Order: sequence, then structure tokens, then C-alpha cells
Amino acid sequence: MTHHVPAELQNYVRQSIIPQYANFDKAHQIDHVEKVIEESLKLAMHYEVDYSMVYIIAAYHDLGLYEGREFHHITSGKVLLADETLRCWFTDEQLLQMKEAIEDHRASSKQAPRTIYGMIVAEADRIIDPEVTLRRTVQYGLSHYPEMDKEEQYARFRKHLTEKYAEGGYLTLWIPQSDNAGRLAELRQLIADEKKLCRVFNKIYEEENNTVL
Repeated sequence: MTHHVPAELQNYVRQSIIPQYANFDKAHQIDHVEKVIEESLKLAMHYEVDYSMVYIIAAYHDLGLYEGREFHHITSGKVLLADETLRCWFTDEQLLQMKEAIEDHRASSKQAPRTIYGMIVAEADRIIDPEVTLRRTVQYGLSHYPEMDKEEQYARFRKHLTEKYAEGGYLTLWIPQSDNAGRLAELRQLIADEKKLCRVFNKIYEEENNTVL
């Protein structure tokens, strides 16, 4: 779907934007932003939207992580709006709309995204693949809470999964055409089976610690 996006814009993003993700934690590396871009463009096919805007929103959505996770969605929007190079391709109105979409992408937000652009990036950022989601959750814990022992890491791991993905969790899906609904049901089954969840955690925990070593 990138053939809908000007080659010069893609080159700028590949050279100047995507490499910045190499500075973030394991759960938000270059492979993450590339996947969000890919998923966003796939979802965009179901709507009358500007593919270049979808592409840029996905590319910039987590850049604010350099200031920490809590307000990264706000900071990411500011980074996009401050990038003068983007004015070669977009109007002020488009830039503002993209900024708002990035601000609205956070999973814990209690309000629906203001536009279809926000819904697309929010949905694409979910990327509910049970194996990937579980590993990213372990990676995040090891990266941000290195002082925790294995038991504490498991408690954090299970608490996060329950609060976000289990029945009644805060995660909301916005795009019916995505594959996330079926994957979410699979993940919920695993979360409900604590013995199996613990086994999966132990396997990933050992693998990640061996990688670090």
C-alpha cells in the first residue's frame, strides 16, 4: 500500500524518523513502528482517507517516548507538528489532524479517537498477537523495572494483562475489519488459565534474561 505514498516522503521517514525508534525499549523498536505502519495502511483500504496522512501518523505515533511513556502520545503529536519538513507535503489543517490522531492513539484513553485517522492508528497499534503481546509485556517489565525479582515481574505481567486485555479491561477495538477481535479472544483464554499463563511467562522470562546476558 506504500505505492499510494510519495517516494520522497517515504525516503524522509525511513532516513530521519524510523531510526529514532532504535533508542526506545524493546517493545517499541523499529520492528514495532514498521508493523504499525503496515497495519495502518491495510486498515486504511476500508476507508476514504489520505494514505500519506495514515503513513505519517503511524510513523510518528511513539516518537514522544524519549520523554517517557505517560504522556508520550501528547509529546509525539508535538514532534510531528514541529517537523517543518512535513510542510512540503501537508497543509496546516492536515498536520493538526495528524497531531490529534496521534494524541488519540493511546490504548488507555477513556475517549474515542476524534477521527477515523485516530481510530486507524489506535487499532494498528494494538497488534494483538498473543505471542508478541506477552513477550512485549515481559520485555517492558524487565526494561523499566529491573529491580524487580522474577516473582514481582510475574505479578506485574499478570496485572497488566488483566487490566488491559481481560474481559472488562480498558482496551477498546475501533475497526471492525481488523483481525484483532479473534486474537483478543485467544489472548483472553490464556489470561484466564493462570497455570498456562505462568508457564508462558517462565519461558519468555528465561529467554529474555538469556538474551540480556
